[in-house]
Amino acid sequence: MARPRIAFVAGDPNGIGPELSAKLLARPGNVEAAEVVVYADPRVIAEGERVAGVRACIGPGAAALRPQAWEGAITPGQATESGGRAALGALNAAAGAAQRGEVDGIVFAPLNKHALRLAGMTHEDELRMLQQRFGVAGFVSEFNITGDLWTSRVTSHVPLRDVAAAITEEGVVQAVEIVHRYLVAAGRASPRIAVTGLNPHAGDGGSIGREEIDVIAPAIERARAQGIDARGPMPSDTVFVAARRGDYDAVVTMYHDQGQIAMKLMGFDKGVTLHGGLPVPIATCASGTAFDIVGRNAGNVEGLQHAFDLAVAIASRR
Repeated sequence: MARPRIAFVAGDPNGIGPELSAKLLARPGNVEAAEVVVYADPRVIAEGERVAGVRACIGPGAAALRPQAWEGAITPGQATESGGRAALGALNAAAGAAQRGEVDGIVFAPLNKHALRLAGMTHEDELRMLQQRFGVAGFVSEFNITGDLWTSRVTSHVPLRDVAAAITEEGVVQAVEIVHRYLVAAGRASPRIAVTGLNPHAGDGGSIGREEIDVIAPAIERARAQGIDARGPMPSDTVFVAARRGDYDAVVTMYHDQGQIAMKLMGFDKGVTLHGGLPVPIATCASGTAFDIVGRNAGNVEGLQHAFDLAVAIASRR
């Protein structure tokens, strides 16, 4: 089997992205597992090498570099328009390569949403930006993965006060369907999927809200009718106890923090974010730009390594 072609984006130049990028690209096994194409300003990679004290495997017989022109300056620990432009430009260049069939997947080091917005991103997040870029009309979801446990969610980066109105039967069904599909693509033959409720105690039979009865439970039945092993609605404050025990392969949550807090407590440094529903796998580490530790060589590369491994695995099966 031919090695998959993976585009790598070095992330926000002012965060720990350069350091993590250098560390990831310094591991010979990664450029052996895939044909890696790096989209970054060479200064960003050089800064990462300096901080991490390693040499990235870029050049003949290793990763290829596609230099991204950027007139800004690295200002460690700051969210800036310039840094956002660098990250957006490189991510768009990698997406263009995917659209042309030149790469089979994309991995990116941490981005900063504030910097992206300063640079002109008007979307809810980079997932929705990429959805528009690829012309995807269907449902997309951000998966968060810690170890063997996955989550998808019905709503994502929206204000909490808007969540209840955004929970629909169709949205719940789609969130279940998409995580089932990707788990199968990642090698799970029969994924077991728990679905949370929206309200405390999953509504307590309707005494603390009716979304579980009127919206979520009917959606679960629709998913089960398709042969998907979906169960719930379950209280979100206890379902992760069972999931951590190994009872489920995935948890579908209703909103961002309902799953993110639990997942990051279980493995912040090793967590992965996968963008589901796009034409190619696109993954990053669950940790952010960590402006507070930039320049200390304190960034843990294992989350980004897991993201790289997952993108390679999914791209290899496509």
